[in-house]
Amino acid sequence: MAPGLIEQQDPINPIPNSHASVPAKTAPHVSEGPVLGVFDKDSEVNKKSGALGKTVSGKKLNIRSYPKFDSLEEERLYRKQHLAAAFRVFADRGFDEGVAGHISVRDPILTDHFWLNPLSQHFSQISVSDLILVNEEGDVVHGDEPINAAAFAIHSEIHKARPDVHAACHAHSVYGKAFSVFGRELDMMTQDALRFWKSHAVYDNFGGVVLDREEGKRISKALGNGKAAILQNHGLITVGQSVDEAAFWFISLDKTCHAQLLADAASVGSGYKKILISDEEAEFSYNQVGTPEKGWLAFQG
Repeated sequence: MAPGLIEQQDPINPIPNSHASVPAKTAPHVSEGPVLGVFDKDSEVNKKSGALGKTVSGKKLNIRSYPKFDSLEEERLYRKQHLAAAFRVFADRGFDEGVAGHISVRDPILTDHFWLNPLSQHFSQISVSDLILVNEEGDVVHGDEPINAAAFAIHSEIHKARPDVHAACHAHSVYGKAFSVFGRELDMMTQDALRFWKSHAVYDNFGGVVLDREEGKRISKALGNGKAAILQNHGLITVGQSVDEAAFWFISLDKTCHAQLLADAASVGSGYKKILISDEEAEFSYNQVGTPEKGWLAFQG
């Protein structure tokens, strides 16, 4: 993605240079209420993804969506290919920290088993043939390398507690772990943050490296029915119906943590208060930006 633009200082209303400066009061933010007026009435898939799909000749165009498969073996290969791709993307984004971090995807045939990365391999080097299949007891069913014990402790409990979840991502990304030290949820202050409106939580019990399945159960309980959790003093975890969705939520959550760290620092330095988004606006926007369909789509390249 292209880097964001940095706005120039307004020469008429410059940002105060002193903590003693008091910015002029502005009129309160008044919303007229969100209205869904532009959407594809003929396609539920397009509507869920915010796409319009009709040519001037009347031909209907449908946005891409999670594919349909002729066999479960085909879907297994698809999930493994996208899992391997997610590791490469995470490495490219700098989410790696040695061999820490893990992503899992449920097997579509052995549904109480899941695939994840071997402990000994860097994210940037993982391919489909390197992936490890484990059962609900942590035994390796397919593969020749040991797995991360913490990965099993966390992912096994999430997959058991959430049959709707097919993938989970955890890593020690820079902005995620920086924001995690505050032990708080995100402010709903940007459109992108609304992907996590009433859909993320904080796990506020740092117990070191997660090597206890009971700790995994507590993390899963904190996650609840949401798509993400901020693990205090640790990092981030996201889940989804597909590995694509879970991976995109992780990328977005880390960037949202980054944006909040910047906004909070700027607020303290400038004296300006943040303007937060109302629950009414947040709920409306969440249904446009926070759906599984939109999460899957956003990860496609």
